[in-house]
Amino acid sequence: MAVGGESVPEIGAFLLGAPKAGTTWLAGALEQHPGICVSEPKEPNEVATHKGTFHRDDRLPDWERYASCFKGSGLKLDCSVHALACPVVPSRVSEWWPDARFIVCLREPVSRTISHWNMVLDTGQDRKFRSDWSVFEEAWGDDRLCLDSLYGNSMERWYDLFPAERFLLIDSSLMRSAPEEVFRMIETHLGLESHSFDLQAIINSNVASDRRPLTIFGSVFKGMASLIPAFLKGSVVRFLQDRNVNIYSWPLLSSRRKERKAPSEKETVRMREEIRDDLELLHRVTGFDVSSWSDALQ
Repeated sequence: MAVGGESVPEIGAFLLGAPKAGTTWLAGALEQHPGICVSEPKEPNEVATHKGTFHRDDRLPDWERYASCFKGSGLKLDCSVHALACPVVPSRVSEWWPDARFIVCLREPVSRTISHWNMVLDTGQDRKFRSDWSVFEEAWGDDRLCLDSLYGNSMERWYDLFPAERFLLIDSSLMRSAPEEVFRMIETHLGLESHSFDLQAIINSNVASDRRPLTIFGSVFKGMASLIPAFLKGSVVRFLQDRNVNIYSWPLLSSRRKERKAPSEKETVRMREEIRDDLELLHRVTGFDVSSWSDALQ
């Protein structure tokens, strides 16, 4: 298929979710399956206008770059999690890949939101985009945080354009308690043969202990690293990842992570009310069992 004279890669499936919902672990696991070609980097961020928590870009995808994110054979799986909440993605996927299937990772939304909030403060992303999320209640009022937790609002758009059988919704807690069951469900959903996964080889990245504020040297190093051509940097990154090495945890490049108090009950009143209503919508649209999450909000 071509769009505007440019060749569009044939994407077979999308791994959707939100930050801190387990998609990094799952993408790392699915890389082991010979029938799946997982996007590299994990999040190409080409189809969505949401390029991360804060960055927005309404331009059409860079098709040449997008195609380069899929190396090897197998069903191409785009793991750009922000695509779930991005309002333009369902229609784009419907137009360009009408036969696509979807794996949707959903984590209990209150804990997910707080983890996401902590991650942003740890990395200073809010300040880089001239925002201040230091007060949780104010951060929740920012669509760039809350919309990632309002799953029902997002899934309603997707279900308007695709039949229910295209979606596999997974409670992220199941990836910890029954990972093999999750793998079997995904293989069935994507029509793939069974594969024996090595759980010990899956790197648990993006954990709080790895998020340390960069020092001046760290910022300079990161800036210089961004200038390295992708084809060279990719091999170095894979080498370090295979050995579970995070160079940004070195004392010269980063300082100790600042501990902070969890939001007070008063600060989370609005969030809990909005999530409670959204969970009702999620269940109504998808049939996904939200009873344990809803009960915790009573």
